[in-house]
Amino acid sequence: MRFSINIPNFGDFADPRNVAAVAAAAEQAGWDGLFVWDHVLHRQHQGRPFGDPWMLLTAAALATSRIRLGTLLTPVARYRPQQLARQVATLDHLSGGRVIFAAGLGGPVEDEYRSFGDTADPQLLAERLDEGLDLLRRWWSGEPVDHHGRHYEVRDVTLLPATVQRPGPPVWIGGFWPRRPPMRRAARWDGAVPLFETARHGHVPDVADVRDLVGYVRKHRMGGAERPFEFVLGGATPSDAVKAKDVIGPLRDAGATWWDERQVQTGPDLDRLSPVMRRIEAGPPVI
Repeated sequence: MRFSINIPNFGDFADPRNVAAVAAAAEQAGWDGLFVWDHVLHRQHQGRPFGDPWMLLTAAALATSRIRLGTLLTPVARYRPQQLARQVATLDHLSGGRVIFAAGLGGPVEDEYRSFGDTADPQLLAERLDEGLDLLRRWWSGEPVDHHGRHYEVRDVTLLPATVQRPGPPVWIGGFWPRRPPMRRAARWDGAVPLFETARHGHVPDVADVRDLVGYVRKHRMGGAERPFEFVLGGATPSDAVKAKDVIGPLRDAGATWWDERQVQTGPDLDRLSPVMRRIEAGPPVI
């Protein structure tokens, strides 16, 4: 099982220097990954400074040599796919092939989309997500792309360099369980990053819910089943290794392959550097 640290891209973590310090400390303490949020607007946290996640991850890449880096998660439909393909490929080169790309609709949808005059129709956003993911994987190959879809058109475009990782960085898909469509989408890619209706960000999910989700995704794994597939769960655990093991061990047994350490979203420490650094320095759970 692997262990990552999860931080927002606002508050103290809007500063790339703080994110670089977090990344370096996480690597030194034995964590396996660092993931940052990808928001341009989150009204629940307005009044705080926000940082661009790809700039933050650039600082993290320059401060580390081992840990995996990525967003949890990027709302692909909010981006121009060609811009996103360039950003991810550049970070993959800078980091020596350490990027993990997590994607979903993102949210809050009203904040991230409608505030800027975009649609908030989840069906249309899901279509753009699927079409955008297909374009990203094709562009990361370094091969010419022609595409005539419902939402995007591309005329003989090759984006170089290709990503270091081939055929591209692992793609994880997020969504709320027990909503089925996002997890069917995840089954087509390389990992599932669920939130649970019964356990929101920072709260540990119920083992029975995890078993149901893992079984559902495995049932829908068809093509590409030979590739590694990750089940990424998260929440806040005690810094005491024995107590943390009691929390995470049953989830690992239910199928989880990554544990993403998160502050509770409504807590006062969500976007503060010092409590996150204390948790990092305590080290990942020993499972």
